[in-house]
Amino acid sequence: MSPRVSPARAAAAAAALCGLLAGCAGTSASGDGQGSDTRFVSGDGNVTEYKAAGRKGVQDVGGDALDGKPVKLADLKGKVVVVNFWASWCAPCRGEAPSLEQVYTENKAKGVEFLGVNFKDSKANAQAFERKLKVTYPSLFDADGQVTLAFRAVPPNAIPSTLVLDRQGRVAARIIGSTTYSKLNPLVAKAVAEK
Repeated sequence: MSPRVSPARAAAAAAALCGLLAGCAGTSASGDGQGSDTRFVSGDGNVTEYKAAGRKGVQDVGGDALDGKPVKLADLKGKVVVVNFWASWCAPCRGEAPSLEQVYTENKAKGVEFLGVNFKDSKANAQAFERKLKVTYPSLFDADGQVTLAFRAVPPNAIPSTLVLDRQGRVAARIIGSTTYSKLNPLVAKAVAEK
């Protein structure tokens, strides 16, 4: 005799499993920055580009940067903006930081801005990350994940993730997972070339 499972029980079991799997993203901000943390959700480096007619804007995004200064994404409208979601406890974030800094340095004279979003981290660890890796662009401190929620129209979906916003503040491209100079720089160049 085989046991029968009702559709309601199957749905409840599926929901519980999803909750457990989502728990891998963690919520603690006390990571040691050594990569032993279970909050990392891996991306595959997949790039998605969006045609201008189908691009989605982001809600009002703002908050305090790691240095305590207020930052609003709306203040950067009219510029191409690269938004990178990162955390000090994320090994791929450490790996991609030099590439991000290089793309930023090479493009800032063209009116390109970068904004990091430090996700579910401690402020001290995030500041140490920026000092050690010589990150010169600002990052919003998003310990509770509220800033990241403003990007729900085109969610980052993994740490790290990178969004390239056009001059109207719409998402032109998204990279889920770690990026490289050769992957990001052409996306930035395309957005800069748009009129």
